[in-house]
Amino acid sequence: MEAAEQFYNPTTAPNQLWQTDFTYFKIKQWGWYYLSTVLDDYSRYILAWELCPSMQAVDVERTVQAALQASSLSTGQRPRILSDNGSAYVSRYLKEYLKGEGIDHVRCAPYHPMTQGKIERYHRSMKNVLLLEHYFSPDELSNRLAEWVTYYNYQRYHESLENVRPADAYWGLQDQILAQRQKIKHMSMLIRRKNHIFQQLQRG
Repeated sequence: MEAAEQFYNPTTAPNQLWQTDFTYFKIKQWGWYYLSTVLDDYSRYILAWELCPSMQAVDVERTVQAALQASSLSTGQRPRILSDNGSAYVSRYLKEYLKGEGIDHVRCAPYHPMTQGKIERYHRSMKNVLLLEHYFSPDELSNRLAEWVTYYNYQRYHESLENVRPADAYWGLQDQILAQRQKIKHMSMLIRRKNHIFQQLQRG
């Protein structure tokens, strides 16, 4: 079943809801490694990621902890976190960790991943690029992942964000950028109109 485009009650600001999930890579002569990612639902900004040799609750804990540090949230500010029902996410260990951090945990319904569409699409887009190459060590793949995340967060314009970058949306620059674009568009239209009138006068 394909993921839906958005929640029934979509987020309206960064750090209201984070999505987290694992995806996997096969490394030559090393076997399978698993990428744990935390994505901000509103901005699609990648807050944290880690390439892990397993899919354990402690791996999720480290990724969420890195996301909390990257977000610079105060102790009283905590997002909800959304995951699927994988064994790492339903474990008592993770439940106790999230409770201690004051984070509410939401899990999507089994066999119906409608609410995890954003992080699943992110992983799919990432793998469409990264799997064009072969990797021969975890460090080599980690370096390539770091390059991709930097590109995605700070350079890649996102259609669903009105063609701003995830970092722009996460750090509150989206409205400023869109207003500047509208101003440039308005000035361009005025210049075109003046040029059109001038050309008509010359022909006349």
